[in-house]
Amino acid sequence: MATLNPYQKYQTNAATTASPGELTLMLYNGCLKFINLAGKAMEEGNIQEKNTNLQKAQNIITELTITLNMDFEISQNLRSMYEYMNRRLMEANMKNDLEILKEVEEYVVDFRNTWKEAIQLNRQAKPSTGGLA
Repeated sequence: MATLNPYQKYQTNAATTASPGELTLMLYNGCLKFINLAGKAMEEGNIQEKNTNLQKAQNIITELTITLNMDFEISQNLRSMYEYMNRRLMEANMKNDLEILKEVEEYVVDFRNTWKEAIQLNRQAKPSTGGLA
């Protein structure tokens, strides 16, 4: 069995103890990481690295799509946006186009920031469960 370095242990623990909202935030952050790595690889002319990182970003977008609760109307809109972002990532990969990559990055940043704010608002709305009044 392979042993994990301390950082890998931390990441594994963070993912297994995170709330569903925090997991979604982690997915957005991971997607941004892979988009940025792909952009750097594009600039360096490293086709394999670009392709690998764009596929990882697409896999995250696909995971975000799969986890949508389609009982809500907003999920229909999110699914359309995620599908659009996936198509644009494919285009960026095929055309080696940094502008398309930046477009998708902006959408992911907006989603991530909105999600982060929603988590913070949710935490503030929850009543305190400990201590004396």
